[in-house]
Amino acid sequence: MTFKEIMTKVQEKAKEIDASKTNFLAVQINLTGENGGVFYVEIKDGKVSAEPYEYNDRSCAITMSPENFMKFLGGKLDPVLAFTTGKLKVDGDVGKALEFSNLVK
Repeated sequence: MTFKEIMTKVQEKAKEIDASKTNFLAVQINLTGENGGVFYVEIKDGKVSAEPYEYNDRSCAITMSPENFMKFLGGKLDPVLAFTTGKLKVDGDVGKALEFSNLVK
């Protein structure tokens, strides 16, 4: 799956997320490897947006392979297990990363 295809899936998923109880959350996703890239997901005033840019003022950054990210996005990879096994790395507030993963579920 190319980075562009991943971004399309993320933007589709963003439309499904109920973020009505979240005031602000900004998560940068760093995808490693051949089809990798950087994008962010921002939740502001209950609205979710995803754009293919770095986010300097982020709550946290999550780094993983594109394959593992797609499993995570599809609910087939538990984020806590992925974190403890090294498939997912968090830079910044781990609590915010967990909040993000709960919203994606």
